[in-house]
Amino acid sequence: MTHAVRIHAYGDADVLRWEAMDVGRPDPGEVLLRQTACGLNYIDVYQRTGLYPAGDLPAVLGMEAAGVVEAMGEGVSDLSVGDRVAYPMCRGAYAEVRVIAADKLVRLPDSVSDAQAAAMMLKGLTAHYLLFRSYAVQAGDNILVYAAAGGVGLLLCQWAKHLGATVIGCVGSPAKAELARANGCDHTILYRDEDIPSMVRELTGGVGVAAAYDSIGKATFMDSLDSLRPFGVMVSYGNASGPVEPFNPAILAPKGSLYVTRPTLATHIATRELLEDGAERLFSAVTAGLLRIQINQRYALSETAQAHRDLEARKTTGSTVLLS
Repeated sequence: MTHAVRIHAYGDADVLRWEAMDVGRPDPGEVLLRQTACGLNYIDVYQRTGLYPAGDLPAVLGMEAAGVVEAMGEGVSDLSVGDRVAYPMCRGAYAEVRVIAADKLVRLPDSVSDAQAAAMMLKGLTAHYLLFRSYAVQAGDNILVYAAAGGVGLLLCQWAKHLGATVIGCVGSPAKAELARANGCDHTILYRDEDIPSMVRELTGGVGVAAAYDSIGKATFMDSLDSLRPFGVMVSYGNASGPVEPFNPAILAPKGSLYVTRPTLATHIATRELLEDGAERLFSAVTAGLLRIQINQRYALSETAQAHRDLEARKTTGSTVLLS
């Protein structure tokens, strides 16, 4: 018998329960994984509240983790018992032990710790598809990054700076502004006190940004559009303030023939080739020192409810891990 964090109903953080459960044995193509560290992401909140579906209830939440392979089902040939592995975007991570499809796992290099992997798989692969696929950032580009002091935001700032972009970050406090600037952000905007489009125009000499990476959603969607240069790309990849309301695409024409995309990591790792390509580039960037994985909060897995409360209250910065 092992333990996991489950929900029996949608709601606030109080619905997260630390419970004993039976895991079972791996079927063909699966492995039994003893997890050492799990990541915390805002998509977990969306699933806990019911904004995103969480499957049949009761359900184990959590979308990324790292651990050690303990047993394998038939037909698994690319892994061995004892391998250190990690994964993103596979619900059920809030558990000491789980069964998971082997083709969802990537083997970890020695240079990446379990905690680092749990803190960066989902966020790092998100940063990868945002910067290389949703809009391919070029040297000299101005870009706008929301939640620049958050887990994805810090990676976006670091990686984009390495690519030669000028990074403008939106943050909620002077302390978060300082953290963002220490991680590659050239300019910061205090979104609670300053008008985002006006500040962007001022910082870019009236030009605007090539891309706005917006994880906030409803509250900032129009500000993002109004911050873009002609032919700019609005990348809406999160809903921290709620889902974006329906809009008339005709408004994109007078604002500069703009583009809007709503990507998801699931699509960008949907095939083994896509997953391995992103993971290889991410691991290489971390190993080379281009990306620093900042784990600024650690909780016991049994304290996941409190971790959710702190995340929603915007008390966290960087990445948060839940330790078994």
